[in-house]
Amino acid sequence: MERSIDIKVKRIRKELNNIPLPSYTTKGSAGMDIYAALEMPVTVSRGAIELVPTNISVEIPEGYEIQVRPRSGLAAKHGIGILNSPGTIDSDYRGEIKIIIINFGTEDFIIQPAERIAQLVVSKVYTANFIESNDLNNTSRGEGGFGHTGR
Repeated sequence: MERSIDIKVKRIRKELNNIPLPSYTTKGSAGMDIYAALEMPVTVSRGAIELVPTNISVEIPEGYEIQVRPRSGLAAKHGIGILNSPGTIDSDYRGEIKIIIINFGTEDFIIQPAERIAQLVVSKVYTANFIESNDLNNTSRGEGGFGHTGR
């Protein structure tokens, strides 16, 4: 059973209409590649952070979000990540999607115009109601955390 939702996309700057819209590379992909909307290459120095434009804004249906995640190839080969990974694009946001790239690598990295820089995953959102209580049910783990079962 295939499930999909429609998401409206608006290009922001007409001179960058040649930048592809987000798309799935293969049939089984969970994430859509998103592209750098650059007129010139941008160098991300080692240890530096760059806010990379994509030239698109979206209208996500209420009850959904888009998560911004790193591309594994850029991470493994060049040490390139997404600083707030996974980033969240909320359904009420209408501004340009920008990708917060960080260079964890040992060398400068050059982002080329129209390069695939991240991936987007559409997810269902559940809301929660926090109910204050003086008591919580016990579990075998209890308050153990931060490596309590070993390394």
